[in-house]
Amino acid sequence: MKAAVLKEFGSIENFEIADIPTPKPGFQEVLVKVYATSVNPLDYQVRRGDYKNELELPVITGHDISGEIVALGPGVKNFKVGDEVYYTPEIFNGPGSYVQYHVAHESIMGLKPKNLSHLEAATLPLAAGTAWEMLVSRAQLKINQSILVHGGAGGVGIPTIQIAKAMGAIIYTTARKAHHEFLLELGADHVIDYENEDYLQVIDQLTNHKGVDVIIDTIGGNTLSDSGKILSQLGQVVTLVDIEKPQNLIEAWGKNATYHFVFTRQNRNKLDELTKLVESNKLKPVLNKVFPLSEIGKAHSLLEYRTGDKNFYGKIGIEVEKEL
Repeated sequence: MKAAVLKEFGSIENFEIADIPTPKPGFQEVLVKVYATSVNPLDYQVRRGDYKNELELPVITGHDISGEIVALGPGVKNFKVGDEVYYTPEIFNGPGSYVQYHVAHESIMGLKPKNLSHLEAATLPLAAGTAWEMLVSRAQLKINQSILVHGGAGGVGIPTIQIAKAMGAIIYTTARKAHHEFLLELGADHVIDYENEDYLQVIDQLTNHKGVDVIIDTIGGNTLSDSGKILSQLGQVVTLVDIEKPQNLIEAWGKNATYHFVFTRQNRNKLDELTKLVESNKLKPVLNKVFPLSEIGKAHSLLEYRTGDKNFYGKIGIEVEKEL
């Protein structure tokens, strides 16, 4: 089978389309014919070597799959050949999604939403799964609570806004001006131009100095320390970003704040809940660019550097196999 293999960490030029053996499913595993994957920041972080201590070269990265089950290993109980599924491969534990065929344990996959193509479905497992974990599993967001989503037009920000809206939250988000109209249509109540406005001042004014109940951090930097300044009492901060430098959380201490650090986990229940949202039209993928697997380097360049489109937003799909 064909696979995009990363030979060395670093440049986008280090991907090579190679022939490798097709894997065979083991106990409670299935073999999936991959129709589509997508590109996430985690993908280019792996490529450039941010997690080189977790991986051995050559490596196959990629963290989203939508495809069809073509073979079953012994002991599989919940799926059959022909089922269309979507999931995130186990991170740092085996080959990723830039392949024609992939083997995974049945416990980490869900049935693909019936109203989505494989390319659309492949944009959801990691990004929307992370959003679900942040909002539902960690923050346990409640109706009428207020939430600030940093990076609303990003791959995780987009499903976060949609899920939070479905949960009945009041949503503030930060984004560059070019994305404001889109985010308001998506469900945000207030969009802040982070390039020309101080979001701390804006939130303080919009909430009449009360602050927000939940802050979702997808961007890093000083967000963790600054968040305490605009949290309500007993507020929560949920971040998916590595801590690059020490953070002063004295402001959060005065708010009796809770911080959650999320490295997303794979499980079927989360995907099944996302499918319900998709099939009820409360969660819609935003697929704005598609590349073939042979151009995976160009896809990385667009997402990491916005090469050719500085205002790009949404998700990048990778077509591995054309749908019939």
